[in-house]
Amino acid sequence: MFTGIVQDVGTVREISTVPGGKRLRIATGLDTADFELGESVAVDGVCLTVTEIAPGRFSADASPETLGRSTLSALRPGRRVNLERALRLTDRLGGHLVLGHVDATGRVLGIRTEGAFRVVRFEAPPEVARYLVEKGSVAVDGVSLTVYEVSAGQFSVAVIPHTWDATALADRAPGDPVNLEADILAKYVERLLGGRTADGGVTWDLLARSGFLK
Repeated sequence: MFTGIVQDVGTVREISTVPGGKRLRIATGLDTADFELGESVAVDGVCLTVTEIAPGRFSADASPETLGRSTLSALRPGRRVNLERALRLTDRLGGHLVLGHVDATGRVLGIRTEGAFRVVRFEAPPEVARYLVEKGSVAVDGVSLTVYEVSAGQFSVAVIPHTWDATALADRAPGDPVNLEADILAKYVERLLGGRTADGGVTWDLLARSGFLK
């Protein structure tokens, strides 16, 4: 489990084919001496298992299912990626709970500047759109972001300067694909309520009628 607070922006150095998938070799500024084989690392929001460790770099394998569901299939050497190691029980939860299980990929629809902020508009596939609410949370390429605005088939986030500079979001341009993961808490609420809305999603009215809001 992760928090969506990116710890480093790594660089893909090599991609090789292994039985059943691809192996990504990634350079990182994180202290790999502290890494352990088998631990989980989120790479652009995708939970992967560390399979090799060397000073300043590590390798992780991606299965065909993972490649098919995420943007990892489009990675090339030289690409910068967001990295986050798995959450420990003693860590601060600075973002929101992120599993590293991509729900869908979307595309960047537009980027505009408002003062020091970047407002980025994304495509919202149905698998994700049903869980989006204004001021709610969403993970984009592994970055925990607050939803700024929701409309039909799309949503926007306002990215603060620090997040823009400290993540690979700054590399994205209109048309680029991104990994999207909806808030797991919204999924649990929908499950508990039986998903009984016209579009199968969770609404503020449904939450109020079910006693979750006053």
